Amino acid sequence: MTETVKQLIIINVIFFVGAQFVPAAQDFLALFYFENPSFKVWQPITHMFMHGGLMHILFNMFALYSFGSALEHFWGGKKFLFFYISCGLGSALLHTAVNYFSFHDGLNFLMENGFQKEEIIKILAEGKFDTRWQEIMGNTNFTSFLQSYIVPVVGASGAIYGLLVAFAFMFPNAELALMFIPVPIKAKYFVPGLLLVDLFLGVSGKSIFGGSSGIAHFAHIGGALVGFIMMSYWKKNQFNDNRWN
Repeated sequence: MTETVKQLIIINVIFFVGAQFVPAAQDFLALFYFENPSFKVWQPITHMFMHGGLMHILFNMFALYSFGSALEHFWGGKKFLFFYISCGLGSALLHTAVNYFSFHDGLNFLMENGFQKEEIIKILAEGKFDTRWQEIMGNTNFTSFLQSYIVPVVGASGAIYGLLVAFAFMFPNAELALMFIPVPIKAKYFVPGLLLVDLFLGVSGKSIFGGSSGIAHFAHIGGALVGFIMMSYWKKNQFNDNRWN
């Protein structure tokens, strides 16, 4: 395990254990929608080190160890950390942008149906909702509207997806295997396929097994997109590794 990857894993574990003893830390450090009173300027960074459960952090840290170590070995610690944090921020940005459109679509719909904006915002800021909203919006639109404003996002997944893209750039023919896919798949096919699945689930708002997934799919896409842009730029311009070492 490389040094920066090890330090990132340690920080994530410390945040996770700390949140178990101080539950309020989750709301303080998770990323809330920027128009929500609970939003704080540090959350786009701190949400990367928070996780929603044991399996969430285990999967993310295993991926960080598996893919991050290989990348840091070739890049060095400074360049790797710059890439990792950038992808995490890109993840937060796209997730927030999608929430913005989802929330304001719902808000405008409610206003068109006679509800006052100030009253809607006041109710939401208290973590509540009016049952009449659900009746006129329908379950799917209502859930999307409510979640975009109230539900915070946590996890290193966006940054991890950036690492996956970088790994596919650098080792396209490396074979990857998952527990539920018995045949190894080359990274250049596996990563785009994974992103297409995320995009479909994000647009549909469903999980693979039906119902709401509770997964911030567009956060994954955001991290991957920033990773793709950075890798494309570095490849095109023959980025000098020494600049970051």
